[in-house]
Amino acid sequence: MNSPRPYSPTSGPGVSLTERRKAATQLDIARAACALFAEHGPDATTAEDIARRAGVALRTFYRYFRSKQDAVAPLLAGGGDAWRALLAAEEPGVPLGPAIERAVRASLTVAEDEEGLEWTRGLLRAAEGDPALRAVWYRVNQDSEERLVPVLARLAGETADPLEVRLLAAAATDAIRVALEAWAGTPAGPPAAPADLAVRCLHTLTGSMRLVTGG
Repeated sequence: MNSPRPYSPTSGPGVSLTERRKAATQLDIARAACALFAEHGPDATTAEDIARRAGVALRTFYRYFRSKQDAVAPLLAGGGDAWRALLAAEEPGVPLGPAIERAVRASLTVAEDEEGLEWTRGLLRAAEGDPALRAVWYRVNQDSEERLVPVLARLAGETADPLEVRLLAAAATDAIRVALEAWAGTPAGPPAAPADLAVRCLHTLTGSMRLVTGG
């Protein structure tokens, strides 16, 4: 999940100007990489091409990213940042199932973030033939899952079973990942299509969990 204007932990109060500039440069490079991958494919795109499109020196590119595929990570991570922020805004003790669904629908509705989701669609299609790009996608999802655990733990309360919290974080993350992958492989559909798929996956993967059902 991602957006060309994602929520970022480096954009809030107390973040230094230097950190904000670094985040902006990383995002510029990520946008350039995504555009070139869509235009020419990962194989025909070099780190030099990406740096040139982003308007930075090649040494600047490698200061932030190890490879051309790694450069798209900020875009892919942006959607996860955004939906976790929506979920984190919920009050502790809220029913987790509906809270997760609200956050997912808000962040995955095409009408609300059409440009950002189209970036994701293009990257996931490009990743089908590029193992290194797929590895970045899976790494971003793993990181998102780990960051989700403390958010869910706070909402669930101190009495929640830590193992169940971990399982819910894994299931919610995988539900969104699978939904986006399935959506990316289809023609453009109605605005709610990725959100509907994600909610369907959520219900399937979390429907019997006590943290969701309240059992």
